[in-house]
Amino acid sequence: MKCPFCHHQDLKVNDSRDAFEKNAIRRRRECLNCLRRFTTFETIELTLQIHKRDGRYEEFQQKKLIDGMDAACRHTTVSHDQVIIIANKITEELMQNQIQEISTTELGNMVMKHLQALDPIAYIRFACVYKRFKNVEELIEAIHSIQPKDDILNKRRV
Repeated sequence: MKCPFCHHQDLKVNDSRDAFEKNAIRRRRECLNCLRRFTTFETIELTLQIHKRDGRYEEFQQKKLIDGMDAACRHTTVSHDQVIIIANKITEELMQNQIQEISTTELGNMVMKHLQALDPIAYIRFACVYKRFKNVEELIEAIHSIQPKDDILNKRRV
C-alpha cells in the first residue's frame, strides 16, 4: 500500500477496529514520510460465481441477496435486520465451505430454509419466485409442507 498523498510505501498502522456497518476492518494509517494520516477499510472479497438459469454466470453480490429477501419479507414479521443476519449467515456458510460456484436454485433453497424457520408467508413469497410454480397445485403443495395438513383441512371446513 502507498500513501495517497506522497505515494511513499512506508506506512504505520496506528489503530485497527471492526467496522460492522461495512463488514470490514477499519485501520488508521500514518505515512512515515509525510506524516499524514488516512483511513483504510479491509473487506473480504468473496469470489463466488452464481450460475443463472439461463446459463450465464454472475458474481455473487450480497446486496442482491438482501434485496430479494427484503421483497419477500415486506409486510411480514421478518425485519430488515433479520434479513441482513440471514444474508450474513448464508455468505459465511458459503465462505466456510469454500464454494466457488453455486446455482441460483441452490442459493434460493438456502434462503428458503432460513425463511421457513422465521415466517411462513415470507417463505412462500420467496418460494414463488425461486420455484417458479406452474400452477396452483404446486403452490398448495408448498403450503402443505409448512403447516400440518389437519390445520389446513380444519380451516377449509369452517
